Amino acid sequence: MSLQLVQVNLKAMDDAALGRFWAEALGWGMESEAPGVTNLEPVGFSWPDPSAVCIDLVAVPDPATVRYRVHLDLATTSDAHHAELVARLRELGATPADVGQGDVPWTVLADPEGNVFCVLEPREIYRDTGPIAAVVVDCEDPRAMVGFWGEAIDWTVHELTDVYARLRSSKGVGPYLEFIRTYGEPAAWHRFHLDLAPYRREDKAAEVARLQALGATLADVGQGEVSWTVMADPMGNEFCVLG
Repeated sequence: MSLQLVQVNLKAMDDAALGRFWAEALGWGMESEAPGVTNLEPVGFSWPDPSAVCIDLVAVPDPATVRYRVHLDLATTSDAHHAELVARLRELGATPADVGQGDVPWTVLADPEGNVFCVLEPREIYRDTGPIAAVVVDCEDPRAMVGFWGEAIDWTVHELTDVYARLRSSKGVGPYLEFIRTYGEPAAWHRFHLDLAPYRREDKAAEVARLQALGATLADVGQGEVSWTVMADPMGNEFCVLG
């Protein structure tokens, strides 16, 4: 049994408007499966395909501004590409953001709803990831997170230290999932979370039980009766197992 990381779920004030920004930013297609839900994926994408982690934007009444634990890093292939991408994102409505990064070679921006993301300088490791280099998760203990997530999904650990961890699909394609050690109070409210899915729908109940055995817990975020299961990893990060 195994689960695939299929998408990043982002709460939004205006899912369609924010979806248009990210679709243009990534060069992806955009569609809506229901009112208040906008789906973004590469043109021609068909799941299960580990070459991309898609984005789902869901409208909520008041997605409060908080310190986020998850953000996206975008890849660039050259200094010129980095400069061109930053300029294009600014034209689309992104703004410079200061999260205390200091003098760094990458550029920190915020999308039109204030979600912070990074445009990385060219790095060899991200040359074949597609537009999203990595989904980055702040945490208190990267080793503990890998202990859970390395078993939860069918991804391979590429790097692991006390302060940093990097995983990628076992197929060797698509973006990385990275855990970075941070200090201070954890975020109390998450606009981003990860969505997982079993390769076979009938395996969902068994996968939920397996995740609980690994240390995950069931979570109630006011979701009511839905087809997916809301859970939290051992450090309290919410995620969903889709039905």
